[in-house]
Amino acid sequence: MTDMAELQKRKMPLNLAIVHVDPDAFIANYMGWLEITSFIMAQRLGEAQVPADGITPKLTPEQLKGGKTHDVGNDAMFAFCMTASLKGDKAAVDKVEEAFVASMGKEFPGNVALWHFRTNIETPITIDDFVGQAGKKMLLGDIPPPPLRSKENWSTGLRFFEKARNSNFVHEIMYPLALWHRAKWNETLEKGVAFMKHIEDTVPVLRETLEDPKNDQAFIANVLLRNAFGVDMELTDEYEGFLRSLARR
Repeated sequence: MTDMAELQKRKMPLNLAIVHVDPDAFIANYMGWLEITSFIMAQRLGEAQVPADGITPKLTPEQLKGGKTHDVGNDAMFAFCMTASLKGDKAAVDKVEEAFVASMGKEFPGNVALWHFRTNIETPITIDDFVGQAGKKMLLGDIPPPPLRSKENWSTGLRFFEKARNSNFVHEIMYPLALWHRAKWNETLEKGVAFMKHIEDTVPVLRETLEDPKNDQAFIANVLLRNAFGVDMELTDEYEGFLRSLARR
């Protein structure tokens, strides 16, 4: 089958692999996702027809080398590396990389996304650079000292939030990202209050944002919006309005 139903069927196990940071499930379902997305994109461009047997075609060596297949692969790989970073699960990322290099070579679809989490980028420029470098520190357990911790958590949380919103796996990233925000800001309440700005004003606001029981996009947007001042981060009027709109349910 080569229609949207097949797309959803193949995406579901990949979704779960990303949410739960399950490297075995991610490896097992990765190629199937690349195949169906590549075929549907080619079909929309008039470059492919539904095969007589209804079976989604395998990817050719040429398709595995670049183009749209790599765009899809980078999106999925970024999502997996992000949720793995949120859990500090470096072993999961290592396992995925080893499996894909063994089966497809070093230039496998998704290798560019992984590169951002592996290399040292001295001067990050793109959102991918920022997310990858933050994720790399999280995977290595490189925790900033207490005076800088809350501010760095805020910045990392913002970058991950921005990246997640442009992913095909937005919901799969948002839930673990919300849990991460909740854990980090609860940690701030317990151990990092002394390093917040104007604690008599900002601590009550932090407590109030954490009272929201839902772990979703609106919760994250509200945490970022209302706690920016507490960690001495300034938002432009435009970006403040943007976060306020996302914080509404």
